[in-house]
Amino acid sequence: MPIIKQLRQHKVLLDTHIWIWIMLGESKLSQAFKNFINSEGSEIFVSPISIWEIGMLVQKNRLEMEMDVLDWVERSLNATKLQLFPMTPRIAIQSTRLPGEIHADPADRILIASAHEEGAVLVTCDEKIILYGKDQFVSVHNPI
Repeated sequence: MPIIKQLRQHKVLLDTHIWIWIMLGESKLSQAFKNFINSEGSEIFVSPISIWEIGMLVQKNRLEMEMDVLDWVERSLNATKLQLFPMTPRIAIQSTRLPGEIHADPADRILIASAHEEGAVLVTCDEKIILYGKDQFVSVHNPI
C-alpha cells in the first residue's frame, strides 16, 4: 500500500483537517484533488473520530465556526456526498496494534486503522502519517 500520487477510482478517507479545508474551500488543495472529490463515482468518507476531533477543536477554541459545531457537521454531511465510515470494534483494537513507529494521537491512529481495515486511501497533509504510509501499512495521499 504505497503513497498514492494521483487518485483515480480509490475509496478515500479524509483526515479531519482535509474535511475542514474542503468545506471552507481551502485554496491550497490541488486542482486534481478538487476534481477527484467532485467527480462521479468517487467514494469519499469521514470517520466518526473526525466529528469528535472537530468538536474538541471548537471546544478548545482552536477552531471557530459561524454556527454550532453539531449544525456544521450535519450540514456538511448532508450538503456533500461524504459518507461515514463505521467505527467497529476491529478498528478500535487495530488502532492499538499498528505496526512500526507512529505517534500516539488516538484520532490519527483510528484514522489509520480505519483506512487499512476498509481498504481506503487516507488523504492527509500530516507529515507523520505520510511517512508512516511509506512503510506500506496504509495508503496515503497528500492533496496539496
